[in-house]
Amino acid sequence: MDRHWFALYTYPRHEKAVHEYLQHSAVESFLPLYTSVRRWKNGVKASVAMPLFPGYVFAKTNPMDCSRLIRVPSVASIVASRGIPLSMPAREMDVLRTSIATLAIEPHPFVQIGAHVRVKNGPLTGLVGILIQKKAGYRFLLRMSLLIQAAAVEIDACDVEPISSAAIDVRLNASTAPPSINP
Repeated sequence: MDRHWFALYTYPRHEKAVHEYLQHSAVESFLPLYTSVRRWKNGVKASVAMPLFPGYVFAKTNPMDCSRLIRVPSVASIVASRGIPLSMPAREMDVLRTSIATLAIEPHPFVQIGAHVRVKNGPLTGLVGILIQKKAGYRFLLRMSLLIQAAAVEIDACDVEPISSAAIDVRLNASTAPPSINP
């Protein structure tokens, strides 16, 4: 039977221990790391290898052997749907493994097209809108609620961050309230 990549969800900050355990158990595993510069309390800067996807380690095994992966110390679960482990797309894993080896890669919040986002850099800092895609780039949809109009501006994906639905509800309720008329 073919072997597939599965994502193992680990206990917090146990990714490296799980990866090492799997390697010693002769299970092919992959823990994508990136280098982060951290400043300690004493002011010293240090480069630290951090998991690209905190809480996850990838293991390549036969689907029938997934039950033994859940017994690995510090593994909380296997990414699954309705109790059936989901294998990672082979192409995604190949690209990830190649990218880690050849490119400067770092984590970024997952933002879907159509998601509500907040601009965190540049002249639009603090504005909330919707991320849309046009051809190869991204655009930020700036909504003018009272005018029931919108405008789109080009923006780098790294300049936006996802916001929670609770924050969206608060902002929308405040911005769509009818204007008050003072006598």
